[in-house]
Parts: sequence; C-alpha cells; structure tokens
Amino acid sequence: MSHRHSFSSRILLTALGALLTLGVSHAQVQTIVPPVVAGAKPVRVDRIKIHGASLEGNLEGDAVDRDALVFLPPSYDKAKSKRYPVVYALHGYSIGADQWSKEIHVPQTIEGAFAQGAKEVIVVLPDSKTLHNGSMYSSSVTTGDFENYVARDVVAYVDSHYRTLAKRESRGLVGHSMGGYGASRIGMKHSDVFGSLYIMSPCCMSPRMAGGPTPANAPDMEKILADIKTPEDMAKLPFGVRAQLATAAAWSPDPKNPPYYFDLPMKDGKPQPDVLAKWAANAPLAFVDQYIWALKRYKAISMDVGDQDGLRVDAKKFHEIMEANGIPNAFEVYSGTHTSAVADRFQNHVMPFFSTNLCFTVTPCK
Repeated sequence: MSHRHSFSSRILLTALGALLTLGVSHAQVQTIVPPVVAGAKPVRVDRIKIHGASLEGNLEGDAVDRDALVFLPPSYDKAKSKRYPVVYALHGYSIGADQWSKEIHVPQTIEGAFAQGAKEVIVVLPDSKTLHNGSMYSSSVTTGDFENYVARDVVAYVDSHYRTLAKRESRGLVGHSMGGYGASRIGMKHSDVFGSLYIMSPCCMSPRMAGGPTPANAPDMEKILADIKTPEDMAKLPFGVRAQLATAAAWSPDPKNPPYYFDLPMKDGKPQPDVLAKWAANAPLAFVDQYIWALKRYKAISMDVGDQDGLRVDAKKFHEIMEANGIPNAFEVYSGTHTSAVADRFQNHVMPFFSTNLCFTVTPCK
C-alpha cells in the first residue's frame, strides 16, 4: 500500500475510532448522580419544537421542526420583567436532547447549581439526532446545516419567545462528546453569537492516528448499505457502522449519490483521498489556526475530560494550541471515564462557570 493510502486509512480509523470509543464508554458506564441539594427550588421545563430554516431541503429527510428542552429558573414566572442569560447545551452522538437531559440529570443538577449559589440562567437543550443518529453539528446538504441551526435558528427562537439578554456576552455554549466537538466547531465559527465556551470531552478533534492500513476485517460499508431495505434494517446496524454513516453524511455529502447522498471514504476496497481530505478538513485541530482571533473574543473558555477517556489526548492538544496563541483557557483532567461524571460536571463546574462568566445585566459588562 502506498504512503498516501496508508495516511488515508489512518484518517478513516481515527475519525471512526473516536466515535467507537464513545459507543463503548456509553454502553458500559453509568453516570454518577450528584446528591439532591437541600432547599433547591424547582425550575420550569418547557418541551418545545424549534423550526430550522437552516435544515430545510436536507436530502436525508431529517425533521426541520426539532425537539428542544428549555429549563427556566425558579424566579422566571415571578420576576416578570427580569431577563436572563442563556446556556445552550449540546448532546452527544447516538442520543437526542431527551436522553442527554437524563445523562446530565436535569433539571435536578440545574436546581442544585442554583441552590449552591450559581446565578440563574435559562438552559436550552436542542436536538440534532438524524437518520444516522448524529449531525456532527456540521453544515451539509445531506443532513442540513446544523451548525447554523444551533447558532442562528435556535438562538433566534429562544430570544423571541423567552425573556433573554439577547447579546453574545450573555450566551454560553457547552457540549459533551459529539456535542463537545460541536461546541468547539460552532464556538470557533460563531464567536459573534456566544460569549463564553465550555467544552466537555470533545470527540473527533484530530484526523491523525498512528497505525497501518485499514484492517482486513473492517466492515464492507458498500455491501452493508446495499443490504439495507427498511428503516428497521438501518436501526439494527452496529454502533460503529452508523457512526461512520453519520460522519459521511455530515462531512462528505454528495447530492448526486442517492439514496443516502454521501460518499464513503472507501470504495471498491480502496481509500478515497478526496473524501478523506474532506473528513480531515472538519477536524478542529486542523482548522483551529484559522480561528485564533475568534477564540480570543471569548471572555472565558474551559475544557475538561476524564483521565480514563481516550479523547483526553486531543483535548490536551487543543488546550495547548490555545495556550501557545495566548488564549486564556482552563483545562482539567478529572477522575472518570467518558461519561461517568457528566452530571456532576454539569452541576458543579459547567453551571458555576457560566454563572461567573456570562453577563447578567442589560447594560454592558466589562
């Protein structure tokens, strides 16, 4: 195999391997639930639909009216003239907003954070689950433009339907796993929308991986797709296979290749350099240098990852790039796996972080 094909194979294995890691962790580990905080006041939960103009016409046929959960602080219904900052929290691959809410144990952890002194904010969980279980928060004619759905459509809806402080300094963005990838991607590309950024265990940051060619026992994706006849067949596919399909739909869309409208990184058993180049171009560690000035706009950036999480290596690289470019940021490797501590982190780290760094006044903040 040529050096070029070997490199292409390493890109494929890296992108797929990152998502496979998430699947193993997600299946094997339970999230630790922080204890209920005494005296915590209840928040109001709104289950709504948000129309995605950015998703209209997507070739996959994914819904353009998306589920979302909105958590309104205890004082919201009493303090009728008060306006609030908003935290947008992005879920990971293979789950939607509802399951994400269970993994981070909201509203309990939101209520607990407020009871422990965090300032009141509105928390929004948008949904981006697609035909293949994840949008990668990317812009694709196949899945729709989920990047702008989050940064534009969701934000505009929330600002027009709730009493928000509608300015970037009062908006926070956080995500875990695929959502952490989304937070880094959207955070870099839309620093005009958000003012503080928290990245939790981000996946898919790097196209690089040591190793040789694609293993002989790697799944034949072309044959797998040809054998799919019904939605039930699709639902039965292994996690890693669906993850690769989701990645292809997000990063190598092809409107001339029905019925799935994407190109795979392997064809007839051979790596496809053009497709793999598109995948590599979507790795934040590959494009971060183009967005250094955007990252410098943030008041605060924080990132965390478990010490037993294979994604900690690339998370540290992202932190080191920001450090080298003089971008203030906090980075913590805590005791835990990919999913074990997300509820605790959300209550005791994410919410206090935004309490400290978002603007809570109508007048400008320093």
